[in-house]
Amino acid sequence: MRIDGAQRDEHGGGPPKWLWGVAAGLVVVALAGSAAWWFVAGNKPVAVQTATARANGQGARSDAVLQATGYVTARRMATVSAQMTGTLTEVLIDEGFKVKKGQVLARLDDTGLRASMAAAQAQVRTAEANLGQLQAQLEQAQANERRQIELAASGMTTHQSREQAATAVKSYAAQLEAARRQIEAAQAQARQTQVNFDYATVRAPFDGVVTARAAQVGEIISPLSAGGGFTRTGVGTIVDMDSLEVSVDVNEAYIAQVKADMPCEAVLDAYPDWKIPAHVVAVIPSADRGKATVKVRVALEQKDERVVPDMGVRVSFLAAKPQAEAKPVPGVLVPPDAIRMEDGLEPAKGNAVVYVAADGKAQRRLVKLGDEIGKFRLVIEGVKSGETVVVSPPAELKDGSNIVNKE
Repeated sequence: MRIDGAQRDEHGGGPPKWLWGVAAGLVVVALAGSAAWWFVAGNKPVAVQTATARANGQGARSDAVLQATGYVTARRMATVSAQMTGTLTEVLIDEGFKVKKGQVLARLDDTGLRASMAAAQAQVRTAEANLGQLQAQLEQAQANERRQIELAASGMTTHQSREQAATAVKSYAAQLEAARRQIEAAQAQARQTQVNFDYATVRAPFDGVVTARAAQVGEIISPLSAGGGFTRTGVGTIVDMDSLEVSVDVNEAYIAQVKADMPCEAVLDAYPDWKIPAHVVAVIPSADRGKATVKVRVALEQKDERVVPDMGVRVSFLAAKPQAEAKPVPGVLVPPDAIRMEDGLEPAKGNAVVYVAADGKAQRRLVKLGDEIGKFRLVIEGVKSGETVVVSPPAELKDGSNIVNKE
């Protein structure tokens, strides 16, 4: 049997056409799988820690002797309570309220005190009425004595009658004096009940701001702890904002450099752009054995509503009081661990790199570094205030890498 060339090419001269189609499909699937693997593995988010770059609020002072951190404290703070035990019927304060000296903060139930005060005042009126009666009797006795004297001079009365009239005057005079003393005692009792009545009203001892409200209407308050957990010892806490100062811990190795009235500059953590003139009030003559520090009181020379108790603050102790406010060095402050030194960069720009987190990706930035300022490093160029930088960037972090914050 003879098979021609056309038949051989179609059936026996090479692989069937359908086999070529299968092979092409497998190649496409393999390429798609490789692309998917690269997309998943190559773009897997890198877990990083971040921090916010903040504006440099202070100049790099060359006259700073040392720096220390601490907190804003209040020298005048009071937990206000009543001077008697009673049930609260009104509480007129809440956190954040500004109060003036003598302003009413709360009131206690004064029903019994009102009754006592009314009784004391009634006793005063009774004593005053008794005094009036005795005064009239004394005047009558004095008139009788004068008549007896006149009659005795003309011989129309006895010597005994005259003596009786004189004795009556002395008796009423003594009773009148005793009535006056009774009035004084009644008035003292009335004043005492008035004082007790006033104790039912809780007033502000000085101008300040309420930082805590400790009691509610219906609760019992007492100046002494009654035990059992059912009696409050105060209505609220008031802070005199004019008494705010800074308390810092200075390492005992450097405490010899700090003197009273030494000029300082304070920078609040919440407001890094605000440099507050300050000075040392006193060095507390006691050391903390555990921290090896000595506490220093620093007075703020400028205060406003931004300064509140327990704020974190950084204090620079200066060798001399600045003559004029120094302009801050431009740039932002970032943690030193956010800076990576990489080789092979342009020598003119240095080899410092910071990775900025934006829209879930890492942006590699060449930066120009400044001095170390406290616990931070000054970045003069390359990063803006408010941007988020990656702290301790991992080795696998590259420009454009997907990133996610560590939990």
